[in-house]
Amino acid sequence: QVQLVESGGGSVQAGGSLRLSCVASRYTLSSICMGWFRQTPGKEREGVAIIHSDLSSGGTTRYTEAVKGRFTISQGNDKNTVYLQMNSLKPEDIGMYYCVAVPGICRWGSWSDARYYSYWGQGTQVTVSS
Repeated sequence: QVQLVESGGGSVQAGGSLRLSCVASRYTLSSICMGWFRQTPGKEREGVAIIHSDLSSGGTTRYTEAVKGRFTISQGNDKNTVYLQMNSLKPEDIGMYYCVAVPGICRWGSWSDARYYSYWGQGTQVTVSS
């Protein structure tokens, strides 16, 4: 079973940056889809970005429209760590950010469906003040 541990959340002013990290432990899969969702009170969880991590290659990504050009998802050299670099943060980016994962190749057509992901981290809070 994969365990996901996030870090890197915090509070910044609008226009600032944060980098979130997610380490997948007990990861022995050759291919895994990992990414980030976020949620604010009263709203459904929203897919932010995903990346296909593969021991031989991988690295294909998808982003929700609201973060394109500001956020970058990437994988570490060890392939079991995923980062979310968040620049030009806005108040609407506020939320609890969850690392997610599912074995195999990402389902690119439905990647933003939260039901697709088998594993979830505990979440890390991001707060942006205007």
